[in-house]
Amino acid sequence: MNRRNFLKKSVVAGVAAISIPEIVKAAMPATSTVDNADWYSLSKGETILFQGDSITDWRRDKKKEAEVNTSAQLGSGYPLFTAATILANHAAQDLKIYNRGISGNKVYQLAERWDKDCIDLKPNLLSILIGVNDFWHAKLGRYEGTVETYETDYRALLTRTKKALPDVKIVICEPFIVHGGSALDDTWESGFAAYRTVARQLAREFDLTFVPFQAVYNEALTQAGSDYWSTDGVHPSMAGAQLMAQAWIKAVLN
Repeated sequence: MNRRNFLKKSVVAGVAAISIPEIVKAAMPATSTVDNADWYSLSKGETILFQGDSITDWRRDKKKEAEVNTSAQLGSGYPLFTAATILANHAAQDLKIYNRGISGNKVYQLAERWDKDCIDLKPNLLSILIGVNDFWHAKLGRYEGTVETYETDYRALLTRTKKALPDVKIVICEPFIVHGGSALDDTWESGFAAYRTVARQLAREFDLTFVPFQAVYNEALTQAGSDYWSTDGVHPSMAGAQLMAQAWIKAVLN
């Protein structure tokens, strides 16, 4: 097939595929679509911390937590992709970026380790993605929490954080699913939607920046299937991690 025929076939096969930056732009076309989009300006020497569950953890080496700005410490997921972009764009600012996500965590488990894994690090910019296990583990009968538990625990965690670190900039990332994933069934959308609503409402209540990951993944699914963006509908693929990184940067740093 010559080049002309290849290009013609590519266009006919589907509306020519768009890139991840274009997907993010389509899902987040203006500041009004991102709650409290007061973009953050990074200053020299600041510390950025990513917190959450397995989506954040993503095989980071917990024996190397003392390291900073390394792939071993950051893992293989969206914190690594986000950090790589931030460090490339702010080379002179001596930023320190950490990942303290732990697979399987729910909000109360963040709280149990919060002093060591958050407060003591004194982040200037704190990003939290939590919620999927609060729903999933309850659905599996391994946890007795409800969406009301999630809201109560999350509000308490945010209140505690603001009291200990009054100047910290907090980013609430929307918990999400990638429709069509192998780990999902028909009850996920109706059950998990309430957790997404709570996360958005808490961002508004505390006047925090909100990253609308669900809208971004929904838009991404118009370009490629679930298996392209996620390994199971819950955890991102490499492309999904890059998608999240670019959405995070657009919401937080523009």
